[in-house]
Amino acid sequence: MKATSMSQDSVSSRPKILSFRRVLVANRGEIAVRIIRTLRELSKESVAVYSDPDQQSMHVRMADYTVNLPGSSLAETYLDIDKIVEAIHISGADAVHPGYGFLSENADFAARIHALKDVTFIGPSTEAMLALGNKVKARALLKKAAISVLPGCTEPLSSIEELYEVSEQIGFPLVLKAAAGGGGKGMRIVRKKQDLKEAFYAAQRESMTFFASSEIFCERYLENPRHIEFQTLADAHGCGVHLFERDCSVQRRHQKLLEEAPSTYLDEASRKAMGEVAVKVLKLVGYQGAATVEFICERVYENINDEDHLKKAKNDKNCHTSQLSRGAKLRYYVMEVNTRIQVEHPVTEMITGIDLIKATISIAENRPLQWQQHTISFQGYALEARINAEDPRCGFIPASGECKHVHLPGGAFVRVDTHIYPGYIIPDLYDSMLAKVIVWGRDRKEAIERLKRALQELVIGDIQTTKIFHQALLQHPRFVDADISTTFLDQHMEDFTHYYHSSQDHASLNQDHHAAIMAWLTQRQCFLERSSTLSHGLTSSHQPSSFWLKSSRARGEVADDADDNGGDGT
Repeated sequence: MKATSMSQDSVSSRPKILSFRRVLVANRGEIAVRIIRTLRELSKESVAVYSDPDQQSMHVRMADYTVNLPGSSLAETYLDIDKIVEAIHISGADAVHPGYGFLSENADFAARIHALKDVTFIGPSTEAMLALGNKVKARALLKKAAISVLPGCTEPLSSIEELYEVSEQIGFPLVLKAAAGGGGKGMRIVRKKQDLKEAFYAAQRESMTFFASSEIFCERYLENPRHIEFQTLADAHGCGVHLFERDCSVQRRHQKLLEEAPSTYLDEASRKAMGEVAVKVLKLVGYQGAATVEFICERVYENINDEDHLKKAKNDKNCHTSQLSRGAKLRYYVMEVNTRIQVEHPVTEMITGIDLIKATISIAENRPLQWQQHTISFQGYALEARINAEDPRCGFIPASGECKHVHLPGGAFVRVDTHIYPGYIIPDLYDSMLAKVIVWGRDRKEAIERLKRALQELVIGDIQTTKIFHQALLQHPRFVDADISTTFLDQHMEDFTHYYHSSQDHASLNQDHHAAIMAWLTQRQCFLERSSTLSHGLTSSHQPSSFWLKSSRARGEVADDADDNGGDGT
């Protein structure tokens, strides 16, 4: 299958190819680090913006240039459009990458950047963002194009009275969502009419806090669905492709905790059909950039007797719903379109070998896609565990403090995306995610075993994290059998609680393993401190030479009188 044409007009007008020199990253944390690393590979300069609490953050240390956003709260720093625009002017950046979250799907921010002379927004046009990024407008657009969406609003809810009226039409349970956001922020499930009012105002408040917009909408809520999303790319030359799917069904309070690719829920026929729908969505608006088309899926029986059998079987903990899906029809609905890069994009990179951040930058420079649909394939299986500063044993209470010891896992086919380091102090103002541990395996079983091993190696000293949750998850028989849904954790939380509190042997084993790593880290730190003390007694002419030192001298960053004779340049 060849790449799909977006529109004849876009094909006939070939845009000028750009070449960014300096890119401002309008974000923080691991995604800012991820983008800066890619910019370095592309020989492009990076600009980091940072709040006062983030002054010592890794993305600030790694960037070529930095601009302070005075203040601490999100509203006065990373969500302040005026301050970000001022930072662009101060730094001389000619492009802006928004990452995910914050202002990444804010149409007002995109419009401000698009309006700047000689500055490019690495993302879609304002029109495309308004059409797809706003969940309500996207629903209306998709319905008009005969693409399946769940029953619900066609306009943002203006009042609680309107919500009462809509609820009468679509029934219960229903879910309230932020029109301008995603990631589970602003979501509320409502099962009865008397709970609508409280949920309505709570969803509005949370939406305003995280997305600077109080617009919310509602739609019918499915009880045991799978959350499957397709990664897509589209260029300015009229071509669009999908990079297959990710299964994001392991969630707690609508927050994804583990993602995998591909999904065991799909066969080749459904994968092909859903992928074509995802690309069709981009075609509707002439999209340019990376987007994720999120589907919500369920298997239903067309025969009422089979359906009754399925309902009864679901109440039997010994019966796996995956075994009951034979003969059931897959129904899928487009839930939303995220007009940005996703947190879980690394699992797609692992199975396809395509660097998605590099692709977004290339597309923004008006370069044509390097792939056609028939040239894109996937191999093996990838898993991503989100390591948050939260204590699963106490209801996932957020944690903060100093990461006194940090040891990241390594080895074959293991990747860690993070912004933490030994001594990093976790602020209590922002998202709790500390790292993403991503692994690849030839099949799902090997990927699970590799992630188990990687998590055992991971140490983030003195901070409670979700690591123990993931260790429990990877051993749960339902997860191992890929028999999961978005309500899987709610249904089996007692199993995880039992694991946290009764697995003494496991905890003891981990403590021994961590103690060994801590001993090594302490020994290494002592060695480094001793080496540093000894080196102070040497003159610059006796310092060991290195490639990096020579490179610094070539740029004029090191005094010319330093002697580099005697070094081997390695």
